[in-house]
Amino acid sequence: MPLVSIVMGSKTDEPLMQPALKMLEQLGIEYEMSIMSAHRTPGKVKEYASGARRKGIEVIIAGAGGAAHLPGVVASWTDLPVIGVPLATSELKGVDALYSIVQMPSGVPVGSVGINNSRNAALLAARILSIKYPSVAEAYEKYRRELEAS
Repeated sequence: MPLVSIVMGSKTDEPLMQPALKMLEQLGIEYEMSIMSAHRTPGKVKEYASGARRKGIEVIIAGAGGAAHLPGVVASWTDLPVIGVPLATSELKGVDALYSIVQMPSGVPVGSVGINNSRNAALLAARILSIKYPSVAEAYEKYRRELEAS
């Protein structure tokens, strides 16, 4: 059963989110991936986010570029941790997405990582999950040791 959900607004965002997928696989964390738009498919976003916990999801990673509303809209429909990944898909090279994600109104928190840094989003999800899952904690610690040795 997937513990992490990765959502993105467009199929064209997938290459920028690949590092997260690879990191989750490296750590042995099951995930699912979906494409949905806060603007083009708002009903799908609402249904997905509000039902994520019932599906066993424990952390949501949401990648978005431009106005980057997806992470905030997802966070408005769930009480799970949401990690936003600002994507450099516009003329502003992701700065607009970063501002959109980190400037959420009080009461609707969204964590954020650096522009195009979906790998860090996966690592942050692993840290969150390691509180509850010893196998994730072990995999993360192994990753940290390998990082230190390189």
